[in-house]
Amino acid sequence: MYDFMKRYPALISCREDIDAALGLFIKTYEGGGKALVCGNGGSASDSGHIVGELMKGFKSRRRVSDNRLPEEIRAKLQGALPAISLVSQEALISAFSNDADAEYAYAQQVYGYGKEGDLFIGISTSGNSKNIVAAAKTAKALGLYTLALTGESESLLSQICDVTVRVPEKETYKVQELHLPVYHYLCAETEKRFFGGEEKQ
Repeated sequence: MYDFMKRYPALISCREDIDAALGLFIKTYEGGGKALVCGNGGSASDSGHIVGELMKGFKSRRRVSDNRLPEEIRAKLQGALPAISLVSQEALISAFSNDADAEYAYAQQVYGYGKEGDLFIGISTSGNSKNIVAAAKTAKALGLYTLALTGESESLLSQICDVTVRVPEKETYKVQELHLPVYHYLCAETEKRFFGGEEKQ
């Protein structure tokens, strides 16, 4: 954490919340859970970015030792921390938005995919995005851990979620600029916990 804070001193005010967020990641994966991630606009891209760092090697090589797999396949795979970007389900989102209510498209996926002990991650620069709030409420009702990444203001998400990392900015693009190092840190530290520190070559 020291090196991280040295590189991003603006995030010192978030240190305790970032530590708490890491605790949610670790509890989720220790319990065999998965992460469900969503956001809008640039934060939708961040959702996919987070899943990319979790589902394959980020800083570590993540060697696979699962003997159920044929050797030629095992040698080509990497250890995964299960995660789904709810943003990526385009056909489902468009169908649900057309047939029901677009505001609840992420909530529908949380209801379908989410299990107690999973982790919901909602990214909203304002913390008040209606579709993210609906998904967070659904996650809480189902017994998921809930984490929000927002800007500095108090928000609906900060009232709902177990942990909210409120980065110290208000303008959308500036909030997003600080979200990236936060989730990189969380993904890297979670990877280190479960796969060790063997760096990629």
